[in-house]
Amino acid sequence: MAEETIFSKIIRKEIPADILYQDDLVTAFRDISPQAPTHILIIPNVLIPTVNDVTAEHEQALGRLFTVARQLAADAGIDEDGYRLVMNCNRHGGQEVYHIHMHLLGGRPLGPLLASS
Repeated sequence: MAEETIFSKIIRKEIPADILYQDDLVTAFRDISPQAPTHILIIPNVLIPTVNDVTAEHEQALGRLFTVARQLAADAGIDEDGYRLVMNCNRHGGQEVYHIHMHLLGGRPLGPLLASS
C-alpha cells in the first residue's frame, strides 16, 4: 500500500489549499511555490505514487488530468499563448511528492524544457 502524502490531505480538505477544481477523479490547486505566473498542480484523487505505478484502471482519471488542464489554462487566459504540462517520475526526474501530479505552467515564455549540460 502506498503511503499517504500531503496531497491526500488536500484532496480531503484537511489542510488549506487554493483549490481551483475538484470532482470525483481529480483535484487541482495552486502550487505554493510557483515557478511561473500560473502554476497549478492537477492530481488524481486516488493515490498513485509514480508514473511507474500507473495501470489501465487509472486511465479515466489520468485522461481527466488533461481535460482539466485544458480548461484551467483557458480560465487563466494562457491557452492562446501556450503553457507547459509536466509530470516528474522518481528522484532523477525531479519528483518530490510521491503522488503523481501534473504541473500546469504558463503566463510567460518558459524557454527550453531542459538546460544543456
